[in-house]
Amino acid sequence: MVPAQHGIDIFAELRALGYDECVVPSAVRDELEALKTKVKGDDRAALAVATRLLGRCEVVAAPGSADEAIAGLAKRTGAAVFTNDAALRKRLKREGVKTIFMRGRQKLAVE
Repeated sequence: MVPAQHGIDIFAELRALGYDECVVPSAVRDELEALKTKVKGDDRAALAVATRLLGRCEVVAAPGSADEAIAGLAKRTGAAVFTNDAALRKRLKREGVKTIFMRGRQKLAVE
């Protein structure tokens, strides 16, 4: 939900870092769908943007919890993961997965 919350073009920023493909586990799509009835206000607007951006990504079959699907897919494919979730970033780092995250309000960083 970063684009709506911080007003950045996430795909342009990712391209600038050398990433030109966006793959999303189906579990993440399912989690976004489930959140539609739970969030309000600014989070609801951010969720709507995230759902629209999902249309620019390839959704691949990966059932289960979103975090498990993300970690599994990244390890299997060697892909980097874009997330601002501190706990997920820490886990992925321990597992040797490169992460991309917001540094400040307008920049992405790779770790």
